[in-house]
Amino acid sequence: MTTTQADVDVLIVGAGLAGLTAARRLAGAGRRVRVLEARGRVGGRTHTVRLPLTGVSVDLGGQWVGPNQPHVMALIRELGLEVYPTHDAGQNLAHLLGRTLRYRGLIPPLPPHVLADYALLSARFERLARQIPLEAPWTAPGAAELDAQTFESWITRHAHTPQTRALMRLYAGAVFSADASELSLLHALTYTAHGGGINGHTLTRGHALQDRILGGAQSLALRLADALPDVRLGCPVIRVERNEAGVTLHTPQGPHRAGHAVVAVPPALLSGMGFDPPLPPRRAQLQQRLPMGAVVKFMAVYERPFWREAGLSGMSISERGPVTVTFDNSPPQGTPGVLLGFLEGGEARAWMDRPGEERRAAALESLARLFGPQARYPLETVERDWAAEPHSGGCYGALFGPGTWTGYGEALRAPVGRLHWAGAETARVWMNYMDGAVESGERAAGEVLAAQAAR
Repeated sequence: MTTTQADVDVLIVGAGLAGLTAARRLAGAGRRVRVLEARGRVGGRTHTVRLPLTGVSVDLGGQWVGPNQPHVMALIRELGLEVYPTHDAGQNLAHLLGRTLRYRGLIPPLPPHVLADYALLSARFERLARQIPLEAPWTAPGAAELDAQTFESWITRHAHTPQTRALMRLYAGAVFSADASELSLLHALTYTAHGGGINGHTLTRGHALQDRILGGAQSLALRLADALPDVRLGCPVIRVERNEAGVTLHTPQGPHRAGHAVVAVPPALLSGMGFDPPLPPRRAQLQQRLPMGAVVKFMAVYERPFWREAGLSGMSISERGPVTVTFDNSPPQGTPGVLLGFLEGGEARAWMDRPGEERRAAALESLARLFGPQARYPLETVERDWAAEPHSGGCYGALFGPGTWTGYGEALRAPVGRLHWAGAETARVWMNYMDGAVESGERAAGEVLAAQAAR
């Protein structure tokens, strides 16, 4: 293939936020761009739907943004969208060791020796996280030792109370949609550092969970796609050919040719594509080591947010599943009331193969245990098991097990000839968040423009 045979200047694989952001920047720089998306919709791991019975719109995928996430917040402003705050007024709930505690602030009202243990452990964890270079975790002090152990083994060794161990395991589930045993300690530290600490990932005001996007998170992708001239849905890439002149992407509808390509899909999905010539061994091995997290997002809709009348915020954590984390997900006007519950990691795996009605009943029982018997009788429910999504393979993002960062991390963002990598997993900041997806698209587009300018 010669440059004159190319259909466009750059091909983008994936119409999530990363791919669409890359396409937007490249098109703005005057490049001819085509986006190929396997799904029948844009948005990737964001998906906003209107429920049939109540008419309320909910986000089945990613939904939160925060003021400390500059890339996605800038994009929201540029696209003329608005945000509104996550409801957090009232007391939170924590179900630990068979007891349900009501509290305000950061930590449940645990015995003093437990609070001291948690304070020491979390401070130690965050002190280690501050030493991690976000763009190159494998260069951190003691990286090999940190990457040789799991997050769970570190918790077990350093936590002295069962409550502290439970809180840290809940953190792993809520933030990674995985069990602590699935992650290397280096990855847990790296990811935590992306948010500026534990609170950056778990709190609302001033942090990652502060705001939601009016009209739903998928509206970002819809507006980006509307401004692009060539977005093709239902067009999965099944084979990638590359040479010194360019890239050819093969789809069931036929081949597409360009000088460069940006691949913006989760690394685990690339095993379904053929590469000719094969990818370099380190890159190919990396993709084999990045499974996706497991999460079922469940929502129950009620006539009103009755938990607010009881002085509750709707936010809770519970070591007893299947729902382990909840939020008040009601629309900005306050009605109808929507409770959001997450089944994460081991809980998601335990329930994902069971009948939907059985899973629904168990999820509602979890909500009733926390918020009272009214929670058993919603007007409507909806769920999304992201592991069942063939073009996602799971959520929230890829899991780095022991040895992955130090053995293969250098290949995560490095271009392979005219192939460039984007997606939330490749983000230099806010990895696996919408902000990280946007940043990765901007970075990959910049790489393409720089490579073109150098030729």
